[in-house]
Amino acid sequence: MGKIIKVSGPLVVADGMKDANMFDVVRVSDMNLIGEVIEMREDRASIQVYEETSGLGPGEPVVTTGAPLSVELAPGLIERMYDGIQRPLEEMRAIAGANITRGIKVNSIDRNKKWDFKPTVKVGDTVENGDIIGEVDETVLVKHKIMVPFGIRGTIKEIKSGEFTVEQTVAVVETEKGDVSLTMMQKWPVRVGRPYKEKLPPEMPLVTGQRVIDTFFPIAKGGVAAVPGPFGSGKTVVQHQLAKWADADIVVYIGCGERGNEMTDVLMEFPELKDPKTGQSLMKRTVLIANTSDMPVAAREASIYTGITIAEYFRDMGYSVALMADSTSRWAEALREMSGRLEEMPGEEGYPAYLGSRLAQFYERAGRVISLGKNGREGALTAIGAVSPPGGDISEPVSQATLRIVKVFWGLDAALAYRRHFPAINWLNSYSLYSDRLENWYSSNVAEEWNKLRADAMMLLQQEAELNEIVQLVGVDALSNDDRVTLEVARSIREDYLHQNAYHDVDTYTSLYKQYRLLKLIMELYSKAKDAVSRGANISDISSMNVMEKIGRAKYTPEQDVSNAFTQIEEQLAKETEKLRRGE
Repeated sequence: MGKIIKVSGPLVVADGMKDANMFDVVRVSDMNLIGEVIEMREDRASIQVYEETSGLGPGEPVVTTGAPLSVELAPGLIERMYDGIQRPLEEMRAIAGANITRGIKVNSIDRNKKWDFKPTVKVGDTVENGDIIGEVDETVLVKHKIMVPFGIRGTIKEIKSGEFTVEQTVAVVETEKGDVSLTMMQKWPVRVGRPYKEKLPPEMPLVTGQRVIDTFFPIAKGGVAAVPGPFGSGKTVVQHQLAKWADADIVVYIGCGERGNEMTDVLMEFPELKDPKTGQSLMKRTVLIANTSDMPVAAREASIYTGITIAEYFRDMGYSVALMADSTSRWAEALREMSGRLEEMPGEEGYPAYLGSRLAQFYERAGRVISLGKNGREGALTAIGAVSPPGGDISEPVSQATLRIVKVFWGLDAALAYRRHFPAINWLNSYSLYSDRLENWYSSNVAEEWNKLRADAMMLLQQEAELNEIVQLVGVDALSNDDRVTLEVARSIREDYLHQNAYHDVDTYTSLYKQYRLLKLIMELYSKAKDAVSRGANISDISSMNVMEKIGRAKYTPEQDVSNAFTQIEEQLAKETEKLRRGE
């Protein structure tokens, strides 16, 4: 047993800790506060405490548990709301009321609830790491697959069926070292990535239903993306949209150091949201980790590891998992505070020198993989991290370290948000390094001309930016008719295609087929308008065509009506531009 010799905010230093190891969980003082060893010097341990440390003093006891910070993985994770170290908020509120008190001991997984276990193996079958031995219907949307824990290999000696708690034995495996009893629960240290058999290349997109993302800056399944932006630019709304609509089986949402009222919105909104595919509550496939800005700063540092370990567990079952971290800047601030209290040599802007490597360790745990086991399953973990640079300056260290790692940059622009253009993703400075990789998928699964349409539309947007500089100098009348057509169609791309209303029943989600038809319609307008202008048509006649209003409202067409409605608009466009060509 060690004794406290120093308390500095969330950092506690204790000596007499020669039995402890790095990253061991310890219990601090008689209040049983949870802490984690982050530095060892001889028998002196520096401990980051995940609870409020006011009132602690020298001489109080510190006891190591001998185990690293781990999460419990079992049926009962879905629909739960946890704090940064996987303590369920509902249970803590029942014990301590609205304000969490210190030293609460509560199980992450309900030990009393019984689950209906259906075996998928029989006596005599050989099993190894990652093999599925049974299934549990956790929610109406999620079939929880019970896997053989890491390090166990042998023959099924006994397998049960029926209702059990997560601690009761459901199978016995005969191994070389003797019989091992398996329950439905396993533990995993949060700072260690779960192993897999093989990592696959990113070859298919994570379809989000957001036009600016799917068309221009797609993210691959198993990819990593950053959403940097200043206050009020819509980072959280973008992440909510992705959580609601992304083509993922499981959503893990981490509110890391966010304002309490923002997390309250998430906690209140998610249970009421309907899953578009099934009509069920979105919570039926969601795990929420809420770590607000007024909670102890050290728990922020643990929260993203807790979240990504839970996400990896569902990935290993063969699910596609989308992880939202909002925001990694708050996590980096927690790193900076703990580093300062440890009196480490500061790096740029006071962040620790290891900021980049810690961010890389987090994002590198994403990926599309083949899981362990004889019949390895394909699962994907896509990580999307919001970054909140002070003053919107993305030259600061957290943004720059993140951009060196991720392959998709959705740069949010306060000027666009101010003009009420949402999502406020700036199409001129955002990028996706997955675009080339995904071209074949889009050509095969959406339309052969998808990639050409996308490239042509992006070229028009870039030309518009150049022409706007000329317009500001000499006025729009100085432009040629061809250039004015470019401006008119680029405006249509911006307002009718890139602008998307998250709160509109139809416009909130757009299928890839509808995205293709809408973009094709706008690019057809461009080619027909240019043709008409080359034959003497006036730009004002083009702007006043009746079909222009229909193109502007096409994005509000319900999915089931897209084919007929868009064909009619295309026919009307052809007729009206033909009249202009003939000078009628």
